[in-house]
Amino acid sequence: MLLRLKVKPASKTDGINREADGILRIRIKAQPVEGKANKYLLEYLSEALGISKSKITVLKGATNQFKALEIEEDEKAVPAKLEALIG
Repeated sequence: MLLRLKVKPASKTDGINREADGILRIRIKAQPVEGKANKYLLEYLSEALGISKSKITVLKGATNQFKALEIEEDEKAVPAKLEALIG
């Protein structure tokens, strides 16, 4: 499944919420230096969704806050898990 989101690195806490325009926004503590934020994002999402890191790939936006991720998981299960985490 394709997941489009906005990432806010260097946040005080990790978290997931939905912006007013409907875009999924993920806050992560990692700094955006030398790919550390992307690596941390994959670790954070894999743990949150209960799937392996190898099942998540950054398709677009490796150096941008707007990203497109490919998640090799059931297309109905991922949105349900993400909605449960939003807060």
